[in-house]
Amino acid sequence: MSPQEFMRRHETDWHILETLLADTAPAKKPSAEQQRETDVSLPERYRQACQQLALARERHYPPALVERLNAMVVRAHHRLYQTRAPLAALVSEFLLRGFPQLVRHHAGLFWLASLIFFGSFVAIAAAIWFNPPLVYSVLDAEQVHQYEHMYDPARRVVGFERDDASDFMMFGHYIQNNIGIGFKTFAGGVFAGVGSLFILLTNGIVIGAVAGHLTRVGYSETFWSFVIGHGAFELTAIVICGMAGFLLGSALIAPGQYTRGEALKLKAQPAVRLVYGATVFLFIAAVIEAFWSSSTLLPVEVKYGVGALLWLLVGSYLLLAGRGMDAHR
Repeated sequence: MSPQEFMRRHETDWHILETLLADTAPAKKPSAEQQRETDVSLPERYRQACQQLALARERHYPPALVERLNAMVVRAHHRLYQTRAPLAALVSEFLLRGFPQLVRHHAGLFWLASLIFFGSFVAIAAAIWFNPPLVYSVLDAEQVHQYEHMYDPARRVVGFERDDASDFMMFGHYIQNNIGIGFKTFAGGVFAGVGSLFILLTNGIVIGAVAGHLTRVGYSETFWSFVIGHGAFELTAIVICGMAGFLLGSALIAPGQYTRGEALKLKAQPAVRLVYGATVFLFIAAVIEAFWSSSTLLPVEVKYGVGALLWLLVGSYLLLAGRGMDAHR
């Protein structure tokens, strides 16, 4: 890419960054609305400028261009880190605005990952309903017996055998297991997205096989009342990790005018931010699974009602949170 093409491609971004820096200069007090917009978009613009400066230096673009970018980066760095917001404010901004905005910005990948995961889930569950022996093509006999035992309505607990004192141990187990699955789903994206595709597909098939079989043998009330609560956060998080993996894969499959290494660096930043948000979802799911889902003291109607509300909450959050302030990420 020639320096002229590089400037044409990014001139709008630079103008926006320079405007943001001018709006936050000490000599000019910004309005409340300007300050809010600056707080939301300046960190992202700063990171973009850092990447563009690195590319300009690596490609030995004209000194004047490199100097202009360097000046913008220095000013933005000074602005961000001299008056840096408290960590709690940064986390709050990310969760309330940045994360759902990022999911919506890459909505196509979200729906692709959802189709693969939930599509395989529904397909295998329906197939096992009509052809019960098919479950043994996915799970061996010992695994089938174990799941039947875990969700047997005659048991005093649902899921893994434990007492009240071990709820915290199970919380740790769920954290380790769920985050492990999420990270593998994301990391599989470095294989041009094929690894993410495989993990989404296999997890959808296994979970769907368990759901289909337990529903078929009459354990539906025990199983569905257990999973409906934490499933809203856990299954959505797995899908988001998958879309993050696909984002990495897209850099390798279609790098555009960048080298694959450059494209991977550019895509890695939003992909990792997606995983940050998914990790919060997985943490919430582990809390619900350890301390709520396994309880046998609550009527199943209550569990279904709360579970439905949690699914509605997750969907509304991803669809509506930060809307009206969406920024290109």
